[in-house]
Amino acid sequence: MPTLYVVRHGNTFDDGETPTRVGRRTDLSLSKSGRAQASRLGAYFSERNIAFAKIYAAPLRRTMETAEAVARQAADPCDIASEPVLLEIDYGPDENKPEADVIARIGADALHRWNTEAIPPPGWNVDPAALIAGWQSFFVRIREMAPDDIVLAITSNGVARFVLDAASRAEPDLPKKLRTGAFGRIDINDDQAIVAEWDVRP
Repeated sequence: MPTLYVVRHGNTFDDGETPTRVGRRTDLSLSKSGRAQASRLGAYFSERNIAFAKIYAAPLRRTMETAEAVARQAADPCDIASEPVLLEIDYGPDENKPEADVIARIGADALHRWNTEAIPPPGWNVDPAALIAGWQSFFVRIREMAPDDIVLAITSNGVARFVLDAASRAEPDLPKKLRTGAFGRIDINDDQAIVAEWDVRP
């Protein structure tokens, strides 16, 4: 059966910097620590002889740079394709705002519901049903590949959290959120997408 690895890109802020809520309208590059995370991902896959038949990445610098870092360490050359399904959400009035400002506008409870239940706060441009359907259609595309193919998809925080809802089977206590530089593994068989690993950070 084909296997899909879903990766959240590396850090875009380093210690001492003020992180902001980075969405699709904020096209940042990886920070120094983010580049190190991307390199560790590449080394992890390479050391385990995980050869990707295809790498898909959202059309943003941070996701493409993560993809390129993994591809550089691959034993076999692999194309990187831009994939709109993986494009980060739009945080509306909270786009590129520090977390303190976001909490001041929406409240800590709303942010908690987003982090634990993927319920969007008011004002964010998020359609959970569409994101879940997007992942499910992506699973179908992977299912149509060769049985032994391994695929890498690099996305962002707001989109990755809907993988668990889109999957056919996942452990109920898994966190919605993938940490930066972490991955999940989804095994795709004839009629199911099964979450086999989640939030693994090399």
